[in-house]
Amino acid sequence: MGSRSADRTRKMIVGTTLVGHEQFFYYTSDGKRRENQWGPTIAYFPDEQKMLSGSSDKTARLWDLRAGKEIEGTRVVCEQEVNAVAVSSDGRWVVTAGGEAYPHDIPGELKVYEMKTGIVKRFEGHSRGITCIDISIDSKLLASGSRDGTARTWSLDTSELVAGPFDIVDCAGAVRFSHDSRKLAVHSVFGSCLEVWDIQAQKLDNKMGKRDGLHLLPRVPVLWTTKDRTIVVAVCFTEGDNDHTKTICEFDSSTLETVGTSFDGHTYHVTGLVLSNDSTPLASASFDGIKLWAFESRQLLASFDDTATRHVVLSPDSRKLAYTTFDGSHKIHICDIPPDILTNVWPGQEALTTDVTRW
Repeated sequence: MGSRSADRTRKMIVGTTLVGHEQFFYYTSDGKRRENQWGPTIAYFPDEQKMLSGSSDKTARLWDLRAGKEIEGTRVVCEQEVNAVAVSSDGRWVVTAGGEAYPHDIPGELKVYEMKTGIVKRFEGHSRGITCIDISIDSKLLASGSRDGTARTWSLDTSELVAGPFDIVDCAGAVRFSHDSRKLAVHSVFGSCLEVWDIQAQKLDNKMGKRDGLHLLPRVPVLWTTKDRTIVVAVCFTEGDNDHTKTICEFDSSTLETVGTSFDGHTYHVTGLVLSNDSTPLASASFDGIKLWAFESRQLLASFDDTATRHVVLSPDSRKLAYTTFDGSHKIHICDIPPDILTNVWPGQEALTTDVTRW
């Protein structure tokens, strides 16, 4: 039995829109000119006053969220399309990762920037484009996944390879460190396989699913819950059955057996997923919009039936939601989560639900 999904549709009220990323066109192997309509990938800084974005226009940009505009003199022009960005929890490190849509068979670009010193490091090793990255909670390790079928972990301080390359079942769609930084979860780009690797032992702990090129998902994140007991992800279970790409499940991190009921309600592929730091609210994105859930009860709190959504993130205090779309606008939208929803998530904390001065 899945989650309760009564109709709770409402309109997303956008407070801030960040505009600047540009259209980007590429040529396919048969010479056809195509527009990359994927919106930017985004990450909050821990102070909630800045945001990092990266785009297919081959730029990474830093935004002042109070002013609602790009910070002058901070733009980075990359050599390849930017597929992923990350900011460390202490704000010390910024990471950009990318690769070309076509051709596929050239090494990806992985760069690390130290904010205080301005030092830029290039991490080399992947033979194809890099699709996903993650920074450990202690801000010491970087994980990267690639179209070359491997995942790697690096030391941010020394730039050395710590573990890997791990040979994964398929192209990496998402990588995520456990909270204790001992494990690495890898979700395939085709959404049909989930793997858990022991970083220190450099071995595969467990795997679920198999390679299945029928279920292309746009790099949906994989999430660890508090104390690393479970993993949350949208996964395809049955070959040729697209229904499973619409469902979000929780898995025991040791056995990869399902835990509790699923999150049911999306009518199209899930494209984005984010869980608050305390594993209380869960936000999911799809071509049918964004949904907010109470994680433990699986209750659907609200559906925002807007445009096709590519990427969704919560602010560090989980009181704002930012998202990008597949409509070719390349804009970043930021919204306040309605106070009544926050009250449902954190009962008895009404005073906090309207205090967004930290933003």
